[in-house]
Amino acid sequence: MEFKTDALVLRSADYGENDRIVTLLTAEKGKISAAMKGVKKAGAKLNFASQPFCFAEYVITEKSGRHTVTGAALHDGFFALREDIAALYGAACVTQACDMLLYEGMAGEKLLVAAVRALGTLSEGVGAGAVVRFLIEALSLAGYPVEADVCPVCKKTPAGRMKFDMDLGIFTCNDHSDGVPASESTYRSIRAALHGGEGSDDGNLRALRLLGVYFAEKTETELKALGEYLRLLHPLF
Repeated sequence: MEFKTDALVLRSADYGENDRIVTLLTAEKGKISAAMKGVKKAGAKLNFASQPFCFAEYVITEKSGRHTVTGAALHDGFFALREDIAALYGAACVTQACDMLLYEGMAGEKLLVAAVRALGTLSEGVGAGAVVRFLIEALSLAGYPVEADVCPVCKKTPAGRMKFDMDLGIFTCNDHSDGVPASESTYRSIRAALHGGEGSDDGNLRALRLLGVYFAEKTETELKALGEYLRLLHPLF
């Protein structure tokens, strides 16, 4: 059986002398692994389609549960990411999160749209805010929403010292939860991201650190690229 699908390369690994195995986030079939034969040879026409962050329309054959890429038409390679090491690690946060949050067979269209949007924004030079927005959206799609509204106990907007409840994914006033400490700048940046705005530089860094802890709490997996991304953005953070 042959089918076409828009897909984003999440991972690519060498296989044998000339082949690669790619992990694709597809619109219709979610996450799948596929072989790409001969793409390591000099002049291979499909080499571009085996690179991380490649977004293309893939032609895939399926036989006995195994997938092989036989063609691809590029939508966007996000090549500008290779010119900025911080942007590259920000993009790695996006693809790693997709890989960890999505199991094979799960619907992937909304996550694909969110990931492509985030990679495009990072390619344009927008930094941490794009990753904050993506992680919030990706976690929500996976069933782990993050909220930055009024404190559910006193119904007031948290200010100053506050807490973040890791079980519920919500901010509370400092005395109304046993959650982890959180700063007001973290709260404001996450609230801005939820409403289409942009947080402060410091707030975005703090938001990413909190979201990384929340991600690990919910998925029991560490978003490894995030630590390096934070160090690149602020070595002393």
